[in-house]
Amino acid sequence: MAYDGQAALEKASVNNYDVVCLDLNLPRMDGLEVCRRLREDRFAGGIIMLTARSAIRDRIEGLDSGADDYLVKPFAFSELLARIRAVTRREGGLREPVLNTRGLELDPNTNRCRRNGKEIHLTPKEFALVYYLARNEGRAVPQEELLEHIWDEHANPFTQTVKVHMNNLRRKLNDGFDDQLIETIRGKGYVL
Repeated sequence: MAYDGQAALEKASVNNYDVVCLDLNLPRMDGLEVCRRLREDRFAGGIIMLTARSAIRDRIEGLDSGADDYLVKPFAFSELLARIRAVTRREGGLREPVLNTRGLELDPNTNRCRRNGKEIHLTPKEFALVYYLARNEGRAVPQEELLEHIWDEHANPFTQTVKVHMNNLRRKLNDGFDDQLIETIRGKGYVL
């Protein structure tokens, strides 16, 4: 659950959701803009807009911005559930992009990781970490940002979990290879 549009985008950038139920009247960034940005970022899940705006032009704008469905308030919860089921059973939807960089291939649709063709088995957290670093390639990502995006906003900022996961991830990614993929920039964070 996100209480504003910016938080919704941040959560969707690191979590794989099947469906997003999106209100149009959100603080910081309205639902239409969130929907547009999700689709620009190739969000693979369904988007159902929930709103009190019932005019035809509002529905058209919502669907044209990338929504799969548009439900006007008030609505029966059973209808929302039926629409969620309908959106999730549709085939041929958008798929998240496979990232290829420095011999590393990351497929977020299957959580598969390969380095120079060699399959590397990662835990879901390890995959989320390397995928986030790959999406931010060349930028030092602070530990606090990783905690917020890969775990959640309630993660203890004094925990060693990022370091532990990063050490395991490095060991797996570098096994059998000479060059290191992840560098620690002291005082800045981790960079791919």
